[in-house]
Amino acid sequence: MALRRPRRDPRARRGVGALTSLRYRDGSDEIDLDRTIDVLAANPMPEDADIVVRERVLSKRSVVLVVDISGSMKGERVRTAAAAVGALAGGLDRDDLAVLAFWSDAAVLAHFGDSTTPLALLDTVLSIPARGLTNVHFALDTAAGLLRGVSSPDRRVLLLSDCVHNAGPDPRGVAATIPRLDVLLDISGEQDLELGRDLARLGRGRIRTVRTYRDVGPALTSFFQR
Repeated sequence: MALRRPRRDPRARRGVGALTSLRYRDGSDEIDLDRTIDVLAANPMPEDADIVVRERVLSKRSVVLVVDISGSMKGERVRTAAAAVGALAGGLDRDDLAVLAFWSDAAVLAHFGDSTTPLALLDTVLSIPARGLTNVHFALDTAAGLLRGVSSPDRRVLLLSDCVHNAGPDPRGVAATIPRLDVLLDISGEQDLELGRDLARLGRGRIRTVRTYRDVGPALTSFFQR
């Protein structure tokens, strides 16, 4: 899986992200006339680096991965959850990633800024037995709380679940408070497609369905194309 990564170099080439005025480098062609004229006024013999251009620079993302480990997430679904954790932890190494597992309760497996390795996260997820009811509301509310503590302009939650919500309040209200909520809906068994669609719509995100762990990579890549 190849996730679109944020650029470390502030002079990065044009891409998806915030439109920013930067010094010219090869490949840039949209000149910021106002800023360039200011530079030329102070330096009538300009060099290439004195030209100011407009480029889109990708910013660091803050992502909370919310993984359903309730009683319905057994068998093949455990492999799907493991694939999502491994793919995100490895693919978002330049971003901030938090991981939350939930059932009728919830547990934060990795906070933003933790130095946990992808393999350690994977081992932790696989060591937790699938159990209990599915409280999507509590999971999303906990994830929203984690996001409130970060300042990244790109803050989002990725929910992996069958969305068979059977404990706690209706999760639609809390979904609307999240800057962006994408839903990875496991359809290998019982599922609630209607709720999954509602959560993604209210959270201004997308929904993708997966049947096996092989479907995880393409689905995650589609989420991070914008």
